[in-house]
Amino acid sequence: MNQLELVVLDLAAMAVLAFGVYFPRHHRRDLLAAFLGLNAGVLSVTMALSSASVGTGLGMGLFGVLSITRLRSYEIAQHEIAYYFSALAIGLIAGLPHSASVLTGSLMALVVGTMYVGDHPRLFGRHRQRTLRLDTAYMNDEALRAHLEVLLGGRVANLSVRNVDLVNDTTLVEVRYVVTDGSPAPADAGARVEQEAGV
Repeated sequence: MNQLELVVLDLAAMAVLAFGVYFPRHHRRDLLAAFLGLNAGVLSVTMALSSASVGTGLGMGLFGVLSITRLRSYEIAQHEIAYYFSALAIGLIAGLPHSASVLTGSLMALVVGTMYVGDHPRLFGRHRQRTLRLDTAYMNDEALRAHLEVLLGGRVANLSVRNVDLVNDTTLVEVRYVVTDGSPAPADAGARVEQEAGV
């Protein structure tokens, strides 16, 4: 019965994390299956290992092995990797003890709460990150910064020039900026957005 309570706690925590926090914010249906499958798999393996009296050390070793697994898909952003590890952690928290406790429930709530706050749209909501390919080869950082601030409608906090192509007259730049006017950046034919992500 105690293990059943742990499974119920795990399912409740994952339901809040996946369907209450992640999906309403990011709307990636494909990753729901990944998060839920990872959690269920880790929970099942950890419970099987703990019931076989192999000790907590092996369970933590499992966490170590899974944590060094590299997610190679370019479509997975850093915040989505954080959701992966949160699902993994919830599965381990539920699978390692032999009975449910206040500590178990509190740790699961801590993981879910941390993701809720850390990935909240209002947390540094004006901060943006973009990778742009400009149709001018900029050799002067100050001129590039001024152009980007006009183009993006915000204050450039940091920029990193990835490539300057003098033959094709282009500049590839990664820029982190703060939107100052509360409106989206104006459209401009002088740049192509390669990537955008919240900071």
